[in-house]
Amino acid sequence: MTTALRGKVFLPILVQKYGGSSVADEHKISMVADRVVEAKKNGYDLVVVVSAMGKTTDELLALAHRINPNPPRRELDMLTSVGERISMSLLSMAIAQRGIQAISFTGSQCGIITNHRHADARIIEVRPYRIQDELSQGKVVIVAGFQGMSYKREITTLGRGGSDTTAVALAAALGAESCTIYGDVDGVYSADPAIIDSPKRIDELSYPEMQELSESGAKVLNSTAVEFAKEKKIALFVKRSDGSGGQTAIRKHTPLSPGMVVGIAHEESVRTITAHGLEPDLLDLLEFLDALSIPGKQMTLDRFGQHRTIAVVISREFLPDPSICKTQLSERFGEHVELNDDLGAVSLIGAGINQDFSNLRKAIELVRSENIEPKGWHTSSFRITLLVESSGLKKAVELMHKHFMESDWKTSG
Repeated sequence: MTTALRGKVFLPILVQKYGGSSVADEHKISMVADRVVEAKKNGYDLVVVVSAMGKTTDELLALAHRINPNPPRRELDMLTSVGERISMSLLSMAIAQRGIQAISFTGSQCGIITNHRHADARIIEVRPYRIQDELSQGKVVIVAGFQGMSYKREITTLGRGGSDTTAVALAAALGAESCTIYGDVDGVYSADPAIIDSPKRIDELSYPEMQELSESGAKVLNSTAVEFAKEKKIALFVKRSDGSGGQTAIRKHTPLSPGMVVGIAHEESVRTITAHGLEPDLLDLLEFLDALSIPGKQMTLDRFGQHRTIAVVISREFLPDPSICKTQLSERFGEHVELNDDLGAVSLIGAGINQDFSNLRKAIELVRSENIEPKGWHTSSFRITLLVESSGLKKAVELMHKHFMESDWKTSG
């Protein structure tokens, strides 16, 4: 459906996002250009968000840590934001070569305003005026994902998978009804295909289910992007970049079988910081983590009489080199605090998954049957997560998938 404003006719807007594997080399960039041009000729306005080519971001981060094991987060943003700029320029050139006008914008140029937190900034406003101007002139707009500009006019990045968030934020700001995420898989699967030989593609997920999968280690979609989509009521579609296979739709819907497991996610190299006894004070530990810009995934505080335990779970991406943190913890808190960096997490996801304890009981029984003793567990209305030693993580994922996804297990036990 076209719309009119002040005498100008606007075509329906498609927002597409292509991941790093989709633009990894010249051939793949050419394939993306062909897909974009086809959509343009079919009568759509196109806004295309791109990630950095292949493993560019990983390579830049590795280079940074060779130069400085603890690089300033501001300088990391300046460095890693370069990757998406390369992709956007090359794709714009490829589209122009095919006879369609295109223009590339950085996050700041297209009006993405963030808070002032480096390396994992959050979008607070989108001002898409330049994009709208270029669309009105018939151009395809290519946007560098993963980045924006803080209210202090500093380059910021949005954290791992931040290009997804860029795409969803632009879809909302431009009034698009949906946003398509293209990558190397044709949807969201019941488990990581790198571990499970024949996982099931999930045709449809609710926003909370997808967000829990993402936060628990599924790499198909960024959790902040899903949160943004839920807030703005933007439907998300996950497809393979070459157009083959099926898709997964993420939108508001009522789960067909509350209490059932819809998918299994896992995360490698999870870190835990644990404090026992009366020292340190909880606020001192939180201040320490904030000073290092280390957010926690989970936090628990247990107090029984004079005994107290504080436990914080941290994702590897926020603490890639735990040795530095171990030293700093020892210097500040001595033997009262310890850091464990040899854990993995396996999560069961599903609406109402904890309506009774049958799923949790079964999950613990399964890992114990293979002599894998859980080091901790966390639950929510959509998730059960077991922490296990890294050596047992792959086996734990296999056990969970075989029982919960490949059998007739019911939550009634």
